[in-house]
Amino acid sequence: MKKSIVFTIVGVVIVGIVLLSFLGNNNGNSSQAMETQDIKDLVQDYSVGNIENETASISSHALIVTDSENKQVTYELPEDEFFVSIAPFINQTHRCDIHSLTGCQGEMVNEEFDVYIEDSKGNVVIDQTMTTYENGFIDLWVPREDTYQVTISQDGKIAESEFSTFKNDKTCITTMQLKDNVEA
Repeated sequence: MKKSIVFTIVGVVIVGIVLLSFLGNNNGNSSQAMETQDIKDLVQDYSVGNIENETASISSHALIVTDSENKQVTYELPEDEFFVSIAPFINQTHRCDIHSLTGCQGEMVNEEFDVYIEDSKGNVVIDQTMTTYENGFIDLWVPREDTYQVTISQDGKIAESEFSTFKNDKTCITTMQLKDNVEA
């Protein structure tokens, strides 16, 4: 009889641990690994509005997607690349640290800018003309664990700033106000 009670208690404890583990790890959240190009394509789809009925934000280490039923899926970002989105502006901006791919809205929509970025060693990382999306942002993937100098210019106006790509750094840069270039 004692053996039967002990086995029953042990069984209940094991079932309880398994159930608690399942509930603790599956409360609507899950984490998924994805190939680098696939995650970049998914981020791009959210940025340009190709996916509806979901919200998505991107931190220094994860893409967090929430569906219409409030279920969350987290995708790990590439280990060697960091995502940052920049919204140049003239008149209005918003404060932001973690970029909402489906919610942040910049002022300058579908406009071309010359984007120049150097790493901490002076190596040119980006030097090209880029166009903001419908959300007014320019999305960039740059190497992790570095500090960058960025210059954005358009029609004689210029904005310069610095950002870094370490754990917990900002993924949303909304502080680049274009002003008349006095050197031009």
